Amino acid sequence: MGLKTAAAYVESLRDGRVTYWHGERIDDITTHPRFRVPIEVASRDYDYADPKHGELRAFTTEEGGRAHRIYQVPRDEADLAKRVELMNHTSIVGLVSGVYMALMSVKDAVAKVNPQYAANIEAMYRHARDNDLRAAEVITDAKGDRKRKAHEQDDPDLYLRIVERRNDGIVVRGAKLHITGASLCHELVVMPTKGMRQDETDYAVSFSIPVNTKGVKVINRSFAPAELNAFDYPASAHHSIPEGFVVFDDVFVPWDRVFLAGEVQLASLFAQSLGLWERTGGVVDAVRVSQLYVGLAQLVLEHQGKERDPVAQNAVSELISFAEMMRMSLDYACRHYERTPSGMIHPNVLAINVAKFHWASNYHAMVRHLHDVSGGLVITVPLEADLRNEESGKYLRKYLKSVPGAEPETRMRVYNLIRDLTADAYGGWQFVVALQAGGGLNAQRIMMHRTYPMADAKAKALDAAGATHGS
Repeated sequence: MGLKTAAAYVESLRDGRVTYWHGERIDDITTHPRFRVPIEVASRDYDYADPKHGELRAFTTEEGGRAHRIYQVPRDEADLAKRVELMNHTSIVGLVSGVYMALMSVKDAVAKVNPQYAANIEAMYRHARDNDLRAAEVITDAKGDRKRKAHEQDDPDLYLRIVERRNDGIVVRGAKLHITGASLCHELVVMPTKGMRQDETDYAVSFSIPVNTKGVKVINRSFAPAELNAFDYPASAHHSIPEGFVVFDDVFVPWDRVFLAGEVQLASLFAQSLGLWERTGGVVDAVRVSQLYVGLAQLVLEHQGKERDPVAQNAVSELISFAEMMRMSLDYACRHYERTPSGMIHPNVLAINVAKFHWASNYHAMVRHLHDVSGGLVITVPLEADLRNEESGKYLRKYLKSVPGAEPETRMRVYNLIRDLTADAYGGWQFVVALQAGGGLNAQRIMMHRTYPMADAKAKALDAAGATHGS
C-alpha cells in the first residue's frame, strides 16, 4: 500500500506476464535488453524524491494517504492546472494511467443503470491509487471488415466480446490494438471502442484485469531499437515505449472487476470519456512539441546566419502562430472546465476537440516549415562516432563551422534532435500519433458537431437575417 519506489515498480513486473517482442517470448522483461530503456522511462514516475517534480507527482488523498497525482480527481481549477503541469513531467505510461479519470467521469451515469458497476469503478480506482499501479488504456478493436458492424463480422472475435457469462464473472475473447505501454503496466482497463447496437450486447463490455491474467498475451512493437546512441538519437534513446497488440484468449474476469457487460446504451459513453482525456493529453503534448519546434527552427537560422531572412522569418512565424494557438486552446479548455454531477471537473469538451483537431490537421505542415528552414542536414548530418574519430572529426569541425558562437558539435546536436523528432525513429511514431491518438480527425469532427452550441448559432443567424425563429 502507498507510494512505490522505482525498485519496487521494477520488481512488480516480475509476475509471469506473457509478452513477446521480435519473435521472442520474454519471460522476464526486467532483465531483457529490449525493455531496458522503456522500464527506465516508466520508473522515473516513481521518483518521489526528485527535487524538481517530486512534490508535483504526489498528493494527499481524502483519507490522508499519499498517492500519485495522476489519480487525483480534479475538483477545482487548481487541481486541473496541476494535472496539466504533471502531464509535462510524466512518462506516457503514467499518462495512460489517466484512464481512471475516464472511468470516474462516467461513474454517475453508470450508477443510474447498474449501481454495482459504479461501485466496482470506485473500488478499482481506489485499488490502483492506493497501490500506486499503472494501467493501460485498452480500447481499439481489430475491427476486421470496416463496412460491417461488430456482430456482422465473419469472425465474431474481431471485436472483443463476452463469450460466456458465469455466476462468478464473464469470459472474454478478442484483441485490442495500439495499446501504449501494455507490457509495462499492472492493469489493463478495457472499454468499448465505439457505441454498440441492441443486437451487439456481447460487445458492450468494460473491465479491468492484471496484465498477468491467464489468457492475456502482449505482442510488442517500438519505434526504437534496443540500444540507441543518445547523441545521435536524443529523443528515442530516452523515451521509447513499446506499443502492445493485446490478445484476450478466453480470459476470465470476476464480476467485481466488471464495469459494463451488455448495457449497450452506455458503450459510447465509455468510449467518449476516454477520448476526452486522451485528447487532453495530446493537446498538452502538442503545446510542448510546438514550442520546441519554434526553438529548433530559430536555432537553425541563427546558426546559419539567416535569422533576419524574410522568407525564413515567415516560416518561424507560422510555427509561432501554431504554438500559440495550441497554448491558448489548452488554457481556454482548462479555464472553461465542465463539472460532473459528483463534482469532478474536466476540460471543456468542445475546446479540447477543436484543439486536437487543429493539432492533427496542421502538424505535418508545421514539420514541413521546420524542414524547410533546416535543409538537408536533417538527414545527412554524420554520427557522433565520426565526430569523435580523430581522422574524420577534424573535417566535421572544419566544415560544420558557420557563424561565431555556433560550435559544430552544437549544430550536430540540434540537427540530430530535429531528425529524431521529425524524420527518423521517434519522428515516425510522432507523425502517426499526432493524427491518430485519441481517435482520427473524424472522431473530433463528430464531437465538435455534438457539443457546439448550434441552437445559439442558428438563432444569431436568424436575428442577423431579420428572420423569425419559426420560419
